[in-house]
Amino acid sequence: MKSALTRDALRSTDPELFDLVEREHRRQASTIDLIASENHVSRAVREALGSLLTDKYAEGYPGRRYYSGCDVVDEIESLAISRAKTLFGADHVNVQPHSGSQANFAAYLALIPSGATILAMDLSHGGHLTHGAAVSFSGKLFRAATYGVDRKTGVIDYEHVRSLASHQRPSLIIAGASSYPRIIDFSIFSEIARDVGALLMVDIAHIGGLIVGGVHPSPVPYADVVTGTTQKTLRGPRGGFILSREAYAAKIDSAVFPGSQGGPLMHSIAAKAVSFLEAQQPSFKEYARAIVANARIVAEVFLDEGLRVVSGGTDNHLVLVDLANLGITGREAQDALERAGIAANRNKVPYDTRSAMIAGGLRVGTPAITTRGFSADEVRLVARCICEVLREPTSELARDRVHRAVLEMCERHPIPGDD
Repeated sequence: MKSALTRDALRSTDPELFDLVEREHRRQASTIDLIASENHVSRAVREALGSLLTDKYAEGYPGRRYYSGCDVVDEIESLAISRAKTLFGADHVNVQPHSGSQANFAAYLALIPSGATILAMDLSHGGHLTHGAAVSFSGKLFRAATYGVDRKTGVIDYEHVRSLASHQRPSLIIAGASSYPRIIDFSIFSEIARDVGALLMVDIAHIGGLIVGGVHPSPVPYADVVTGTTQKTLRGPRGGFILSREAYAAKIDSAVFPGSQGGPLMHSIAAKAVSFLEAQQPSFKEYARAIVANARIVAEVFLDEGLRVVSGGTDNHLVLVDLANLGITGREAQDALERAGIAANRNKVPYDTRSAMIAGGLRVGTPAITTRGFSADEVRLVARCICEVLREPTSELARDRVHRAVLEMCERHPIPGDD
């Protein structure tokens, strides 16, 4: 296994931190990562992130900076914007948000006043903290109303959303989720928003790569504003972006800077540009199809093994498991899997009565193992390994059997970018 670093500067300057980075590299290399919001970036993305672009302060936008010496970074940001416009077919793009949460904050700031009503998916049903959760700025600054999924089917009840919108009269309706395994019908959300005079914002943080890969419908023709992140299925650096109709371009830009952020992270924007270029390649469509195919394999194995899969399957990159019939919590499942070399995360399931720190479910995602090139047969083996651990979460024999299989698969599939 090659080192995660290519130079000795960090080793000599800060050996303590160097050792920690090396430990994390070894952990990732020897772990099967099934966290739906994580992925592995290319060597090119890593190089852009580690470049001297981190030294440049560039408050403002291309051609309108507050500092001199920005000619080159103007071109870099313009390149990232141009590529994102092509990729998503958007009128306007802002690539400066440092994260998806900050992209959402800026979108709210641009579109609605403080205290306005927003209607979004409930966190425990698959939504996101920044979609109105009480502990988030979104729940503190706005009046949040929530919709969920049908108790029997586990999918969004669009007529219930329509009824809620008619009753609540929100200023902004939010579609998008962090743990919803099915296709979202953005055209229906658009109809509902028009009927009640609301704006429509769609959060594609999780499904951005699936959209550009052609395996999930795009919200761009329907939404006023679309927010997203680059580090999940888009396989880019950690960071956010905002797509919008031209009518909202000026408001979005001013809400990002100076409204909610200072200087942009130019090294991250350069890495975003790289990931946008990579996502334009024909191979990325194959990758997106493989993500979904692998998630469906996982769901099929789980169902065959008697696990409760929320909504009965998946259309995207994740599978959500209700652990109630196994008699364990999400926290127990997560910890047992981690001891066996598998990283997945505890997650609330619809109508879950446990806290998020304990949770009654497990979220399993396939972006990272697809990036590493796991075959369909290996994905089946991974899913069976998960079932073995979940049935005997305290068994050292089961843990050791699974861990050996995990290490063998990881050895066959090094992390991309380590070459």
